[in-house]
Amino acid sequence: MSDVVKQKEIICVICPNSCTVTVKQLKSGELVMEGQGCKRGEQYSRDEFLDPKRTLATTVRIRNAFIPLLPVRTSVPVPKNKLNEILDVLARIEVKAPIKCGDVILENVLGLSSNIIATRSLDVDLCYKIACEFHG
Repeated sequence: MSDVVKQKEIICVICPNSCTVTVKQLKSGELVMEGQGCKRGEQYSRDEFLDPKRTLATTVRIRNAFIPLLPVRTSVPVPKNKLNEILDVLARIEVKAPIKCGDVILENVLGLSSNIIATRSLDVDLCYKIACEFHG
């Protein structure tokens, strides 16, 4: 009878070597790793096995800009299992131009200590601005 309760193969992306690391969790809770080429790969594999995180890059709607969508991302990686919830929140958001790259669009999304930040500057569309001034 095996002491392994969970096993997963992880491709390490820390360096260009792309080591395939086999992580086994024993009944005792201990993690056993095989295939990592370095300590950084060992830490990455441990984190990926126990609590995988990702940086989410997506878009939100923007008004008064020359394009209808503003690219955004999380300021720090968030738990992978929360990505869909974050996307649901962002689907209901609309911001108004002008926006500068790096502006915080939403603070502390889902209480995860990660902000949603703009990754592009978008000014007010010149056509919109002229129309407002003309009808103003």
